[in-house]
Amino acid sequence: MQNPEVFILAIESSCDDTAAAILLNDKVLSNVVANQLIHNQYGGVVPELASRAHQQNIVPVIDAALRNANIQKEQLSAIAFTQGPGLMGSLLVGSSFAKSIALALQVPLIAVNHMQAHVLAHFIDEEGYEKPTFPFLALTISGGHTQIIKVDDYFDMTVIGETTDDAVGEAFDKSAKILGLPYPGGPLIDKYAQLGNPKAFAFTKPKVPGLDFSFSGLKTAILYFIQKKKLENPNFVDENLNDICASIQHTIIEILMDKLKLAVKETGIKQIAIGGGVSANSGIRNTLKETENKYGWKTFIPKFEYTTDNAAMIGIVGYQKFLSQKFETSSVVSKARIQL
Repeated sequence: MQNPEVFILAIESSCDDTAAAILLNDKVLSNVVANQLIHNQYGGVVPELASRAHQQNIVPVIDAALRNANIQKEQLSAIAFTQGPGLMGSLLVGSSFAKSIALALQVPLIAVNHMQAHVLAHFIDEEGYEKPTFPFLALTISGGHTQIIKVDDYFDMTVIGETTDDAVGEAFDKSAKILGLPYPGGPLIDKYAQLGNPKAFAFTKPKVPGLDFSFSGLKTAILYFIQKKKLENPNFVDENLNDICASIQHTIIEILMDKLKLAVKETGIKQIAIGGGVSANSGIRNTLKETENKYGWKTFIPKFEYTTDNAAMIGIVGYQKFLSQKFETSSVVSKARIQL
């Protein structure tokens, strides 16, 4: 008989955010994230600094998650943690703590694939949000990943398209760096793009066969374009920032949508869900919503707090694995790279 009250403590530490969440079955009781601002001055995440910050943050974050959920640690049914993919030092902080607390409380330990969690975040019970039904297509877009995934069940997923080089999040951040914007630059491109003309400047879209992506050529094209224009006019970026950002964002969105349209054509599946940090981008969210009327798709867009790295998405995978009794021993190892 299913336990009517399954309390999951979820821990996420794959990159530079330390996060903990408490779920009661598929409902989120608390979702706490500690950001690491120290990386901003370096223009990117420094792995050694990230792991040190996780060590400082993990106890206060988990304590806050328990207090916000108004439960005692003795009520926990299981501990879920991010096994990978991610930065090895960061992952080890979360996994070590998860193993220790699971052992101390004598509750099951559950290892979670971070990218699987981005997909299954759509199954968090959230008022006003509809859950997709199987099968559906998931577009996972982040700083490290760009994938189209065919999802047939909670743990039956097939990657049918992925980037051959850089991820879409990196394309946004590197483009922002070329423009002289501070890190993280992706959200700033989105901000300025809303004020610009997306057709002001044309960038060539890479020709990649099938459902795979490539963004390295686009980054190079943007770099050469800016260098050329600044030779002609040193103030070009300052004078055209909104239009440049809008044009870059428009091109990236078109690349993503072209592949999604092809995936729908090839699979016949018209349910599309997005996940990952870049799915917080307003242009991508709005374009995807427009497809419902334009192409008859059914789209699923998560709350902003479940798009960037967070522990609630780790918790929902933990809950599903708890129901299936998919537990690990303390010998389970963290993995910088891990397949779906």
